[in-house]
Amino acid sequence: MARVRTRNPLSAAAVTLALAAAVAAGWGGWARYDAGNDDSAAYAQARDDALAAGEQAVQNMNTLDHAKLGQGLDSWEDSTTGALHKQLVDGRDEFVKQIETAKTVSTAEILSGAVTELDDRAGKAAVMVALRVTVTAPEGKPVAKESRMLGQLTRTSDGWKLDALGQAPVGNTAG
Repeated sequence: MARVRTRNPLSAAAVTLALAAAVAAGWGGWARYDAGNDDSAAYAQARDDALAAGEQAVQNMNTLDHAKLGQGLDSWEDSTTGALHKQLVDGRDEFVKQIETAKTVSTAEILSGAVTELDDRAGKAAVMVALRVTVTAPEGKPVAKESRMLGQLTRTSDGWKLDALGQAPVGNTAG
């Protein structure tokens, strides 16, 4: 007579749980690999990096204290590249004279920002930044003005830098 073997319910449950754990681990590993090699994740990171650098550079370019002029102008130059950087370096002496005469302090606060264009492969981006700039004259009350700036960025070996900056049009610009 053949002997009938019965399975232990605990062994069956252990095998089932081990199999489920192996499947879950495999799926989790694949999902992590896929997320780490996803082009859209890399693009999103490049966009976030460009926005952070653009906002900081626009804030730097709109903040200047006549008492710390060298430090402020160094910050401007550190935030820029290309033609804008050259313009700042070439005009530095004249600008120092103007600010020392005016004795003003300007501080910028970023209100919001967005990347409007990004070509990650070419290392080019564009940002729009809304900010509030407060200017204080030597014998006056602080005056705050809100504006929007458009910046063009280039990725350098030191990160994203402004290579152009200007006012964004406001209101109806149709003629």
